[in-house]
Amino acid sequence: MTLPLPTYFADFLQDIRPTKAQRAEMIDGYSRLKERLQSDAQLKTGFVSMFLQGSYKRRTAVRPKDGKKADVDLIVVTRMKESEFTPAEAMACFRPFLEKYYHDKYRQQGRSFGIVMSTVEMDLVITAAPVEAEAGVYSAFAKSEDVLQIEEDESQPIVKTDSNGNPQWKSEPLRIPDRDLGAWQDTHPLVQLSWTSQKNARCSGHFVNVVKALKWWRLVHAGALPDRPKSYPLEHLIGDCCPDGISSVAEGVVRTLERFTQSYALHAANTHAPYAPDRGVDQNVMARISGDDFAKFHAQVAAAAKKARQAFEAPDAQTAAPLWRELFGDKFPRAPEPGRGSPPQGNFTPHQGGPGMVGSGRFA
Repeated sequence: MTLPLPTYFADFLQDIRPTKAQRAEMIDGYSRLKERLQSDAQLKTGFVSMFLQGSYKRRTAVRPKDGKKADVDLIVVTRMKESEFTPAEAMACFRPFLEKYYHDKYRQQGRSFGIVMSTVEMDLVITAAPVEAEAGVYSAFAKSEDVLQIEEDESQPIVKTDSNGNPQWKSEPLRIPDRDLGAWQDTHPLVQLSWTSQKNARCSGHFVNVVKALKWWRLVHAGALPDRPKSYPLEHLIGDCCPDGISSVAEGVVRTLERFTQSYALHAANTHAPYAPDRGVDQNVMARISGDDFAKFHAQVAAAAKKARQAFEAPDAQTAAPLWRELFGDKFPRAPEPGRGSPPQGNFTPHQGGPGMVGSGRFA
């Protein structure tokens, strides 16, 4: 027997996605930066391609909270040879451009330039020249992936694939300047994108929404959590722990939190952050996270896993919704009072049957 239930998670996810206005601001900021780079007399001849990267492109971005700004990343593949430019020299090439267009609005970060505008933040990521055979791959990819065509439907492929679900291109890693190490390091943004796209397909389109839900959990409980892991390192760990074949976002949240708790219990007990190689390259995305911070984070995940399991197995909406709200805050809808049709807030949507139906005795 199945029970028709309200689309609580659908309403919750709608309320934590970037708004239409925020998406427009990200597109405007990205497009303006790209156009300025492509028209800059000193730089434009030195570019192979430019393309969007980051959580917006992977469809794992959540709505900014507590005065934060939406952010977007632009990868710039240059013709600069690693043998001819140190990381510092490569980044210095972009300073006149940044001074011209973003004076007092940019800062140099470990591996990129951060540009802070009134409504959006952008990361400008510079890479060294790929080998000649790879230049065409990155140029073709940039032309095929238009930021303005990003789908709102998270179940659709994040990157273009062949009939077997594999990306329509193959590429080698890129090299980015690491200011702190004073060396060029591997990165593979296209593998990050294709891995996320394939993982999402294996999770019936639910994976990116599991990521969004758990990113939001982290924002809601920021005061009780250490500063790290967050952003991409957090997303990476969620990817490692989210099982394939999940049938709902609720199931994905519960099982991801539980697997995280189990998989990293020994690391937490020894106050040691796990080694987590980035997709496609042997770079530890957890390198900047201390053992103490990881142990504190693990303890909060373990508590959240128990709460999520209680909510998932609750017999009715009145029992489950308050538990989910403890995890996700007031963006998660309230349950209607027993015997009443709708809750006091307007974002509740009565479920009409279909994929959102779950087994009797489970509220998700």
